[in-house]
Amino acid sequence: MFPRITQVKHVKDHVLIITFADGRSAEMDFAHKIISRGGVFEPLEDVAFFARVQVDPEVGTLVWPNEVELDPDVLYSEATGIPLPIPEPV
Repeated sequence: MFPRITQVKHVKDHVLIITFADGRSAEMDFAHKIISRGGVFEPLEDVAFFARVQVDPEVGTLVWPNEVELDPDVLYSEATGIPLPIPEPV
């Protein structure tokens, strides 16, 4: 399990600066993750709604008012370039 998100700042459009518990931070553009996906992601296409992002302090990930949340391990992997660990077969 990777470090959790501790801070988020909306920069512009669908771009956020995310800070993780280990002190690393990254500017990330989320347009490719949400534009034209529809469903629960549709409200996030509106920049004003997207900017309402917060950090869920219990699970350390990004959340929006419509209860969309993104996996913090995936975000850390994308932000740092460190690959997600592959679980060993049981």
